[in-house]
Amino acid sequence: MALEYHFYEPSKGHQLKHDPFNALVAPRPIGWVSSQSKADEINLAPYSFFNAFNYTPPIIGFASVGHKDSLKNIEETGEFCWNLVTKAFAEKMNLTSASVEHDVDEFKIAGLETTACNCISVPRVAGIAVAMECQLTQILRLTTKEGHAVDTWMVFGEVVGVHINQAFIKNGIYDTASAEPILRGGGPADYFQINADMRFEMHRPKL
Repeated sequence: MALEYHFYEPSKGHQLKHDPFNALVAPRPIGWVSSQSKADEINLAPYSFFNAFNYTPPIIGFASVGHKDSLKNIEETGEFCWNLVTKAFAEKMNLTSASVEHDVDEFKIAGLETTACNCISVPRVAGIAVAMECQLTQILRLTTKEGHAVDTWMVFGEVVGVHINQAFIKNGIYDTASAEPILRGGGPADYFQINADMRFEMHRPKL
């Protein structure tokens, strides 16, 4: 029996109850980004369009849909910090997603403590499993296929410092599952959790 597919052209609408795009490219790691303005106003916000893009030097990045506070701060200072979101911090992360005024401190909204980074002036989330200190390398505004500017900016940063809670290092290897990171799914509220039961191994073939 031939497979049946729901096909749509995004420019013409998806014809479903909810746009499936975020659910199809999912689950995705969460960019929980702390930043700081030149006036020392700190910001903490989660971004679901986030990932790692290069090994050497290590480069990570996130997309800001709209010219938001994180983007403005990074443009001013050239620094940001990525904080790994784990199950233990899920609810607090969600609180930092609220739309608030520029001078509102999301750390305080979520009841989070800050701690200093080693290589940048931006603080990180205290007690977090992993944090990566970053210095800005590029900001790219996205465009359509016709070359028209989109209200989305891609922010890339070189990782200049990494903090790993030693509890999650086993026999010299960082154990992803033990930290219980969470990932963003589709729809308005779907998240997924990584745990040891989800692990399987595949070694790269030698042809």
